[in-house]
Amino acid sequence: MEILANNTELTGIKQRFGIIGNSPALNYVLGLAVRVASTDLTVLITGESGVGKEIFSKVIHAMSPRKHNPFIAINCGAIPEGTIDSELFGHEKGAFTGAVDTRKGYFETVSGGTIFLDEIGEMPLNTQARLLRVLESGEFIKVGSSKVQKTDVRVIAATNVDLGDYVARGKFREDLYYRLNTVPIKVPPLRERKGDIYLLFRKFAVDFAEKYRTTPIRLTPDAVKLLEEYAWPGNVRELKNVTEQISVLSMSKEINAEELKKYLHPVKSNLPAIRLPESDASYMTEREILYKLLFEMRKDLNDMKSFVLRNTGFSDIPKREEDKFASDSADYGSAIAPPSGEARVPLVINANSTEESQEAQEVEESLSIAEKEKELIFKALKKHNGRRKDAARDLGISERTLYRKIKEYEIQE
Repeated sequence: MEILANNTELTGIKQRFGIIGNSPALNYVLGLAVRVASTDLTVLITGESGVGKEIFSKVIHAMSPRKHNPFIAINCGAIPEGTIDSELFGHEKGAFTGAVDTRKGYFETVSGGTIFLDEIGEMPLNTQARLLRVLESGEFIKVGSSKVQKTDVRVIAATNVDLGDYVARGKFREDLYYRLNTVPIKVPPLRERKGDIYLLFRKFAVDFAEKYRTTPIRLTPDAVKLLEEYAWPGNVRELKNVTEQISVLSMSKEINAEELKKYLHPVKSNLPAIRLPESDASYMTEREILYKLLFEMRKDLNDMKSFVLRNTGFSDIPKREEDKFASDSADYGSAIAPPSGEARVPLVINANSTEESQEAQEVEESLSIAEKEKELIFKALKKHNGRRKDAARDLGISERTLYRKIKEYEIQE
């Protein structure tokens, strides 16, 4: 791995921006950020949630010729779809209901500076088209206006999802993806920086001790080993939160492995972490939930068939169906995927078991993912009394995705 900046320069940057760590992977991406900072190239920062992508955007801006001009960070996933165009590009008075005055957008107010677009994968397709025009020609049009305006803004984008997968699924423009991906910077997850984990923990422990006016917590050797073996799915953000919890809640200032386990998620850190291919995290979680629901419903139907058929004298049929379901369930457990190319199994209910000639009614199980998805969203909203944020967390999807699904399925809350 080529070093793109000397150690003295990197040390100064780390001290300036509070970056902790000496791992080769961290030094490489930091050196890459420094090297690209002096240009006006568009940068796409990728990495898991919690790795600190915004810090790298600030490093790029601070080391660039634009450092004395404005810098603004925008979370595309936190802005409603109906207002994001106005936020970014501005609007004219009367352009829509509530537009009581003309408003400047970020691309106008930050001209000459840098805009950091976090969660770029959540940006609506219409807004993506407007952004592409800005990147290609520096031109934009306010909402409700016909006048073309110019801007000089450097765009740094970030995402924790696979935009290539989004492109394949039609959720992200291919031309915008290649335009943003001029210089890709992939920030390594914390589990690939094991040597930095304890350094970060000690820094956070000292910071929280100063904040709460107490003695910094310490770890025993077995706790340090557990700390470094843990997978840290939430990366630096999770480590910081765990350190703060221990600093506030622990009665002892010396933490052993048993005490530390109470603050970690119940995962076996001494085993290899099983990770899905890099893709849209919310999509994968949503798909798993739907498949799980479908297989649970299928099991219920098979139990019903077993009961009905046993009481009608066809004792051999349920056994074959149960064996078939067991095989299907094994496939699901190993691959999280629906059985490939399998025909639906009809449920046969005998009307008169005492007669040799019986009429059979075939009831076909509905396996529509859209219907099950709608049903699952409705249940989650009902469970949390309409609180979308809690329902989205329960479903394992973003609040923005939930909002879109509610509109798509016309769910009445």
